[in-house]
Amino acid sequence: MRLLNLSLLAAKHIARNKTRSLLTMVGVASGMFLFETIETMQEALGRATETSAKDNTLVVYRENRFCPSTSRLPEHYGKDIRSIEGVAEVVPIQIVVNNCGTSLDVVVFRGIPKADSGFISKSAKFEEGSIENWMANDDGALVGSNLAKRRNLKTGDRFNAAGITVTVSGIIQSSESSQNDNVAFVGLPFLQQASRLGLGVVTQFNVKVRNSTLLDSVAKEIDLRFKSDAEPTTTKPEKAFFASTAKELIELVRFSRWIGIASVLAVIGLIANTILLTVRGKISEFAVLQTIGFSRWSIGWLILSEGVILALFGGIMGIGTAATFLHFQNLTIGNEGLAIAFVPNLTVTATGVGLSLLVGVLAGSYPAWRAGKNSISESLKTT
Repeated sequence: MRLLNLSLLAAKHIARNKTRSLLTMVGVASGMFLFETIETMQEALGRATETSAKDNTLVVYRENRFCPSTSRLPEHYGKDIRSIEGVAEVVPIQIVVNNCGTSLDVVVFRGIPKADSGFISKSAKFEEGSIENWMANDDGALVGSNLAKRRNLKTGDRFNAAGITVTVSGIIQSSESSQNDNVAFVGLPFLQQASRLGLGVVTQFNVKVRNSTLLDSVAKEIDLRFKSDAEPTTTKPEKAFFASTAKELIELVRFSRWIGIASVLAVIGLIANTILLTVRGKISEFAVLQTIGFSRWSIGWLILSEGVILALFGGIMGIGTAATFLHFQNLTIGNEGLAIAFVPNLTVTATGVGLSLLVGVLAGSYPAWRAGKNSISESLKTT
């Protein structure tokens, strides 16, 4: 109870100095806004590229090709891949993107045979429309939720990108792959003709194996089978494939972590400096408090509480602003067919709030020690 009362007294000190406190909180909010945004980017990157034990999908791509427009494989490769032991499912996919380089507004079309649409309906939740509506329309598209928000699309709308015009037959949210929330699924024959690549040619094959332990052996068998063909292949686990094809994007996002760390250090310095100035201006007050019975530990806790309150409220302001900004802006960075959407989640938000508390403790510790170390006589001499 005593510590709570001291914390309330610290809050009153903060409220008494409105301008100083508000400016400090705005500075903290700016730093935590940057940190929250960067951590959201890091988390999205991890979900898109880090392989887990549950992953059982391989991507068969044209050897020494990266951009989808340069990867061309005969569709009949699918029959040979299906005959390999351990393969459970093979889906030929044609990919068309509006920009193969790094872009903030990438639109990815994935053409798949409508007969193989079961993997969509199994792993996706329909926010609008239905699979039946998509099956009935040749130019229909099942649009991922992130792409739909970014382009303000609804069922029945028509939109054009990369020279492809489609009608939205449904909006889906995938529980299996975050990539599916950033693409538009269309019929394979329609996309082959609309992109003028011709029937019988695809960009890649997505291969599901019966067990994740078979990923390496099946990948080697696929590449060995087509090694001497006119179109040799390279086969990798899906997330490892994304990681290898978007190296520039990954390096850019990972470098941004240093900016996030720098922003946190700046916040610590800002709060510590503010509280040190407060301590220097209140030496006589602390002497009076000690005279009426406050211990050195109580004085220290009073200053530490002030640092924690400033950091916590400023951090919540910055984190809340960042989450709101990312939610409504629907930012997505794409590179070579890989699209990463920066969607805030509770894990990143909780991490930000916890870090704000830690920053407050770190920033307030030294000023609290300085305020509590002087005796009454030393404090009065200083004044």
